[in-house]
Amino acid sequence: MISIEKYKDLDPKFFEGRAFGDSNDVVNSVLEEVQKRGDAALRLYGNKFDVSVPGVFEVPQEELKKAAEKMMLQNRDVYDALVYSHDLALRFAKRQRKSFTDFEEELEPGVFTGQKTISVDVAGCYVPAGRFPLVSTVIMTVTPAVAAGVKNVIICTPPRIHPDDKDNAEKAGSGVVGKAFVGGKPYADEGIMAAAYICGVNHLYAVGGSQAIGAMAFGTESIPKVDVVVGPGNKYVAAAKKAVYGNVGIDMIAGPTEVFVIADKSANPVWVAADLLAQAEHDVVAQPILATDSEELAKSVSEEIERQLETLTTKAIARQSIDTYGKIIVVDSLSEAVEIANKKAPEHLEIAMESTSERKKIVNAVHNYGSLFIGHYSAEVFGDYAAGLNHTLPTSGSARFTGGLSVRMFLKTVTTLRVEPGKKGILTSGAAAGYLGDIEGLDGHARAARLRIEK
Repeated sequence: MISIEKYKDLDPKFFEGRAFGDSNDVVNSVLEEVQKRGDAALRLYGNKFDVSVPGVFEVPQEELKKAAEKMMLQNRDVYDALVYSHDLALRFAKRQRKSFTDFEEELEPGVFTGQKTISVDVAGCYVPAGRFPLVSTVIMTVTPAVAAGVKNVIICTPPRIHPDDKDNAEKAGSGVVGKAFVGGKPYADEGIMAAAYICGVNHLYAVGGSQAIGAMAFGTESIPKVDVVVGPGNKYVAAAKKAVYGNVGIDMIAGPTEVFVIADKSANPVWVAADLLAQAEHDVVAQPILATDSEELAKSVSEEIERQLETLTTKAIARQSIDTYGKIIVVDSLSEAVEIANKKAPEHLEIAMESTSERKKIVNAVHNYGSLFIGHYSAEVFGDYAAGLNHTLPTSGSARFTGGLSVRMFLKTVTTLRVEPGKKGILTSGAAAGYLGDIEGLDGHARAARLRIEK
């Protein structure tokens, strides 16, 4: 059962970042091999960790198209939902792109400083396909890259056995982790392939795990070196992203997912419990938190969680998350809840309150979160799937210093300088640069500046 406790009784460790396990030694070995041996290393680790090692890694566009057409015919509701989610995400991302404006400003007479926003050339998106193939992650990673103007957007995702190869795999007794089917046609999860086609991915490669991160970071014979790697994954993928940062850009190092709900007595305990469980079912180490000034709501939500758990198909996972990491915090006032939220810096923050001046005050007071969901109807799961927002968000307190994945990740903000001779600005700047070069002992700097202003 979920823990209920008072704010004053919170363990200080509650506010610390959460990391589970250290996979650096394994990952460093994988990355080193990929950098040295390219495709051969991908095949080596594919044999160890995947169900299939295809003859070539790229899944043809025709396969992506067939997967989308199959979904449209056989599961139209899901197909339409993906199209709708992509449309909202693209519209939102394009609006974000408009906020990054280019300019040139004359700071001093004849001294023009400017800013340009330029997209990266190649973006790599990692899409997990483990217990739950994350088709929505295709939308959330690919769409902002496309909106940013990236010309080549690729996906790496774990391989699957092609339908044409299933009989041969069964005869060989292969097609399982540890005994991969080797040499077949490249294939991936059909939902991921369909989503990739809808989103307009340029290339999709059937490669998974930390070796896929290495392939995108360093490049191999088959997979191009990218400029930016984005997307979630297990602890090995996270460790690989951390290790390759600097060689490529990365969005963030994602830890266990979390939701923090601030609620008053107006909140519906059924809805709040459902939102906590929606997060809990992600992972046994997910962290669902409620902070409320209503002891009655706290009790009702706790009871409702137990009721809903009984009919949840993901009960085993959610139960462990709720019992181990879930928490209901009873506060004396909602200002205390704000204090906790700002200190915790949660990935998702819900304000489950009626539209009042008090709610407006709370919304203005919170400032550390990945995404904010305002009001009873703004369920966090809408942000996960179909509201235009990106669901790739900072976790484990990193919302204190960064936001979620957006077009910004695929853009470089660079600066320009243009100086007109004979104007006051060049004389003043040249003189100042000369004096500063002198004091720093950089004679060449001072000379380069003074040459521009000597008569």
